[in-house]
Amino acid sequence: MEYVRVGCAWLIAVVFAITAVSKARDLSGFARSLPDLVPVSRALRRPLAVLVAALEGLVALLVAVPLLAGVPGVAAFGLALALVMLAAFTVAIALALRRGQRAPCRCFGASAAPLGPRHLVRNGLLITATLLGLALPLGAPALAGAVVAGVAGLIGAVLVAAFDDLVDLFAGA
Repeated sequence: MEYVRVGCAWLIAVVFAITAVSKARDLSGFARSLPDLVPVSRALRRPLAVLVAALEGLVALLVAVPLLAGVPGVAAFGLALALVMLAAFTVAIALALRRGQRAPCRCFGASAAPLGPRHLVRNGLLITATLLGLALPLGAPALAGAVVAGVAGLIGAVLVAAFDDLVDLFAGA
């Protein structure tokens, strides 16, 4: 089970690294998109955008650095922060959908995909991976197994980042 834990931790670390970098690359665009998700005043848009991008980067560091250093127990702090953030993102998306907002999702940078139930599904999968990363027992995985688990987490993160495109592809859109 420690391999599943390592794979889930790498998935979350890489997903949060991708989202942090994509938001930082277009911080102004992300800030402009915030009112479509949460009611926020014009004055607070940029500070909130900076805070979200910084916290996402912090999650990536808190999860990845301990894994690389061989102290995976410390990664739990990053996973706990990821869980809180994912829960907040999921609630914000659900409330935006309830208000009828169909603005493009800026979760992974500029996107033409409007907010929809797919984003709730994606976040549910990420929350599940985070919970597995937190709940599964710590062990001392063999290096080869840990590398394979890490690569699986990396592949999963790439698939999550391309989620909108994959849904459109398989939905025939």
